[in-house]
Amino acid sequence: HSPVRRALLSVYDKTGIVDFARRLRAFDVELISTGGTAETLREAGLPVTDVADVTGVPEVLEGRVKTLHPALHAGILARRSHEEDMDALDEHGYAPIDLVVGNLYPFGTAAQDPNLDVDGMMEYVDIGGPTMLRAAAKNHAHVGVVITPRQYDRVADELEQNDGHLSLPTRRGLAQSAFAHTTAYDQLISDQLSRRPEFEDAADGDSLPHTFETSMMQDRELRYGENSHQEGALYGTPWRFFDKIHGKDLSYNNLIDTSSALALIDEFRNAGPTCAILKHTNPCGVATADTLEAAWHRAFATDTQSPYGGIVIVNQALDRATAEAIDEIFTEIVIAPEFEPGVLDLLTKRERRRVIRHRAASRDSDRLDVRSVLGGLLVQTRDPVLPPVAQQRERWEVPTARAPTDDEQADLDFAWRVAKHVKSNAIVYARDRTTLGVGAGQMSRIDASELAV
Repeated sequence: HSPVRRALLSVYDKTGIVDFARRLRAFDVELISTGGTAETLREAGLPVTDVADVTGVPEVLEGRVKTLHPALHAGILARRSHEEDMDALDEHGYAPIDLVVGNLYPFGTAAQDPNLDVDGMMEYVDIGGPTMLRAAAKNHAHVGVVITPRQYDRVADELEQNDGHLSLPTRRGLAQSAFAHTTAYDQLISDQLSRRPEFEDAADGDSLPHTFETSMMQDRELRYGENSHQEGALYGTPWRFFDKIHGKDLSYNNLIDTSSALALIDEFRNAGPTCAILKHTNPCGVATADTLEAAWHRAFATDTQSPYGGIVIVNQALDRATAEAIDEIFTEIVIAPEFEPGVLDLLTKRERRRVIRHRAASRDSDRLDVRSVLGGLLVQTRDPVLPPVAQQRERWEVPTARAPTDDEQADLDFAWRVAKHVKSNAIVYARDRTTLGVGAGQMSRIDASELAV
């Protein structure tokens, strides 16, 4: 395999690209580049050949067409061991390209912008980048492909150790990463479009897909999984639902607990001031009251032992009085949609506490619930938030001699919203929109009821 002599660099994320290009230049590698990448390299004093000088055609359609040209793709796809391929390059005046460095427009980030319409989203769909990466990955027998700044040092180190050569195992690994990256990119576009109302009529009419496909980029590695001997990582973009604004990184178990808390508080999106306390994904106290402070005290009174080290979540801006009451015990996570002045100063005094801001309105877009089983996945439509009591009455049947009063119906609705998020067998006793007792996760309903009492 010949050494790397020409490299094509076209990156959206410029992190580390100058240092990497300098290390390539140490081997007298010709740098070919586009637009902003070329400008960045020139500003750093590096010699750069513009893509337009290679193709003989300037960028057109406001940059939509940059690298889609035979002068580049023939150079990437040419098989060095095939005499016919090399003769074709010579015939057309093209030259081989030995290394492709590229990353793609940040479609995933742009798609989270609530002010961006579908046409705006489409401007972040990269066409030339994935084509270039796939071409290099296909011809990995002769070409290296680099898709992320995290790979720069490893690739440059190997070039320095092997006199400008990349080994076949390295090129294979890079190719696999590139194919995985472009697959994830396309799947992300499909997923985001499926959540847009403009594309609802384009669906095939089935609630569940005939083929279930998902692809998520790793967001971060976690310290460990559920237990310390297990490895763990987070994939996807859960941060569109909440922001951690104080405390250590969320652990595997923290993320599960936070997800459970968000699902529970969604049931009270349109209720009065509501506070919920959870431990190991189960609610141990929930209350709706005239004020958040009153809701906290009533929720805490349900079970005064379990809340220590648990999660507290509220459905409206957290005020100072409520925060001071919560701060009387140690809670690992406090979650609210907003924080009134001075509240964060109080809550962040405890270094071990995580403080999270949640965005309730955006969570309806995840319509499927997925769970792994041996050999496959179970997929179901997500259990929706219960509608208001007035809408539920039409479906209610009353088997008792006396029908419940309006106030009793409201308490039943409240208890049902809580019980929905308690592990079975689940028993919830409630009055005045306050849990009196919660029995969770028992093999017997009788045991769950006795535990709640």
